[in-house]
Amino acid sequence: MIWILFIGTMALSLWAMWRVKSVYNHHNQGVVRSGVTGGQVAAEILRRSGIRDVQIAHAEGLLGDHYDPIHKRLVLSEANYFGRSPAALGVAAHECGHAIQHAQAYRPLHWRMAAVGITTYANYIVMFLPLVGIFTGLIAPMTGAFLMAVAWGVIMLFNLVTLPVEFDASRRAKVVLAEFGFIAPGDEATGVRKVLDAAAWTYVAAFITSLAFFLWHLLPLLAGGRQRD
Repeated sequence: MIWILFIGTMALSLWAMWRVKSVYNHHNQGVVRSGVTGGQVAAEILRRSGIRDVQIAHAEGLLGDHYDPIHKRLVLSEANYFGRSPAALGVAAHECGHAIQHAQAYRPLHWRMAAVGITTYANYIVMFLPLVGIFTGLIAPMTGAFLMAVAWGVIMLFNLVTLPVEFDASRRAKVVLAEFGFIAPGDEATGVRKVLDAAAWTYVAAFITSLAFFLWHLLPLLAGGRQRD
């Protein structure tokens, strides 16, 4: 069963990543009618939103775009910073959505920020605890299952909080691009929507994966407790 769970969740994650790249590449063609770049869109969205303390930068690599709330830095890949396609503008506007969330003290974003540290430790546990248990035999099976359940529970909750953060940023991106006239109705708006919707599936896949492994380790503990009762 563990192999079925592993292969199934891995297949879901790989499918989600493949879909993002496929949809992104499809809509990363041509130039939007407004002629603006992703970098220009990001700067204008932040300016109109009254956000003047966020630095916009570009970096090499594909789809490494992110907003760093600690250093207030919005990083776009070069393809999206200089690109003029619906995909480039959609990604740039999405990252601006996170900057706007931060400026407006959007609660799920702050919850996710607060949980980064403990989630990092939880990831270490799920990576290394099974190896320690196998090679040393120092961890009792039920103790290991308990620790794994707690760690996967933390990761699952982190991924759960991430969902509204990402969906809200995409919603903001779609609205602001249309309102500011950066994209035209029809094919351009459809391209932005499809790229952002495809990206959302990666977060859904991460949540489903963490939920599945959390339940896998939790249910035996509950069953064992009922048997003792």
